[in-house]
Amino acid sequence: MTQLFVRTLRQDPADAEVPSHRWLVRAGYIRRAAPGIYSWLPLGLRVLQKVEAIVREEMNAMGAQEVLFPALLPKEPYEATNRWTEYGQNLFRLTDRRGTDMLLGPTHEEMFTLLVKDLYSSYKDLPLSIYQIQNKYRDEARPRAGILRGREFVMKDSYSFDVDDAGLEVSYQQHRATYIRIFDRLGFRYVIVQADAGAMGGSRSEEFLVIAENGEDTFVMSPAGYAANVEAVRTPTPEALNPDEAPDSHVEDTPDSPTIATLVARANENFARPDRDWDAADTLKNVAFMLTHPDGSTEALAIGLPGDREVDTKRLEVAAAPAEATPFTEEDFAKFPDLVKGYIGPQRLGEDSPSGVRFLTDPRVVTGTRWITGANEPGRHVFDLVAGRDFTADGIIDVAEVRNGDQAPDGSGPLTLQRGIEMGHIFQLGRKYAEALGLKVLDANGKQVTVTMGSYGIGVSRAVAAVAETTADAKGLCWPKQLAPFEVHVVAAGKDQMVLAKAEELAEGLADAGVEVLLDDRKASPGVKFADSEILGMPTVVVVGRGLADGLIEVRDRRTGESHQVPVDQALTLILGVARD
Repeated sequence: MTQLFVRTLRQDPADAEVPSHRWLVRAGYIRRAAPGIYSWLPLGLRVLQKVEAIVREEMNAMGAQEVLFPALLPKEPYEATNRWTEYGQNLFRLTDRRGTDMLLGPTHEEMFTLLVKDLYSSYKDLPLSIYQIQNKYRDEARPRAGILRGREFVMKDSYSFDVDDAGLEVSYQQHRATYIRIFDRLGFRYVIVQADAGAMGGSRSEEFLVIAENGEDTFVMSPAGYAANVEAVRTPTPEALNPDEAPDSHVEDTPDSPTIATLVARANENFARPDRDWDAADTLKNVAFMLTHPDGSTEALAIGLPGDREVDTKRLEVAAAPAEATPFTEEDFAKFPDLVKGYIGPQRLGEDSPSGVRFLTDPRVVTGTRWITGANEPGRHVFDLVAGRDFTADGIIDVAEVRNGDQAPDGSGPLTLQRGIEMGHIFQLGRKYAEALGLKVLDANGKQVTVTMGSYGIGVSRAVAAVAETTADAKGLCWPKQLAPFEVHVVAAGKDQMVLAKAEELAEGLADAGVEVLLDDRKASPGVKFADSEILGMPTVVVVGRGLADGLIEVRDRRTGESHQVPVDQALTLILGVARD
């Protein structure tokens, strides 16, 4: 450690929000260079390289071949797929000295497609799977949590190329099985969930989520095994009702009812229904958003959903992509005087209405359902407004929050919500990119066919943070053996020269046996050394100290906290057994 380029910190970094960020910085594994951009120091780089090695070994074992593209890319391929525009502000754009537009690659579908197009032309060349491990760049609006969500990150992205959909299915399953082996080797507790393909497109998409309390992703599971990211959950649509059985709609004064709760209370007090009490799910909340498209144009959108639900911003983000949705501001309401803030009703919504505001409703708003909703007048609401009789929507949008106890869309029971970190995402892309870029081959009959593709990503640098997030404790990092920078941390705890000599002897013996070993040979107090050993998080800590006088050496398990004394003459053999266990 007198040679190691590391500096541990006693205070948390000011911007640290999650344990992995806090401990990776404090332990000297990474260092912030700018918001969302981090330098990798020797210890952190060793962990990153071990993750890369596991990913590379398993990808090679499945028959994929490694390539490496530049990070600096031309604009033209991304224009051909429209992603130069669709990526919007997330894309790092730059201009060279000749005025040529270029970008820093956020992902490389276009480049992989063009490479295969350049070199292959026959069905005999396929199937093919190629991959790279490379830095990616995305101009995140809110980089946070250290390397969990940064603007520069290391990613493994691979792509499969097949003649037909049957071949794509085989390639997809091969990648899926490979991902299971990778994440098992990384030691994650993870789930595989259905996911929304979003802007990537394609017919099938799954995410590999590491279960973590501080994860940014929310997923759901049912007792029978249904699992999905909340963005991919599809709300079961109720049966339509007969609108003729509902009473006529009527407008009522509802003063002092600024919230759904106060509106429901007033409805039950003054406008009771004979069959049961009104509740929040009987109200139709109409929420106005402004969509900003990648080309800068804007569009107003109103979403109608039951009043006991809120719009889930992440679900809306996926549904609206590539546009960005923001709630109406006072300026937006001023542009649409037909929409009365707090009292918006569907009577003035829809592309054919005077307001012209596109109106989409939750799947629960089916024909025949009756609602309390805004009357487009301050202090007034409409009662018994019936879908399909008194108003119609321009379409359906499924963006309401998903809650514990909601029924799974496959009928497998109630859902429970959990948090996770997205570590892998696999897509059946289909022919979207091949068609845009003209990737075709001759089939067995000599006919040109468009190649079908799959896309498969793993967050390599994110994996380092995810492991830290799920293994760190109150004292510091706590690495599993397969990813630790060093397998054994030998601490010389004492000023006696015999202590240092024995520690050096043990370290040399371990190194000669092929064990990665870190020796703390600093002239620091035992307390400082012990604290650093806990922060750095090597799985096995060997303490050569006061017990040496009695012929004993202490061996600590960083993960369990257990320790035991071993005789000096047996120490090397016993430590080797622990390190290799």
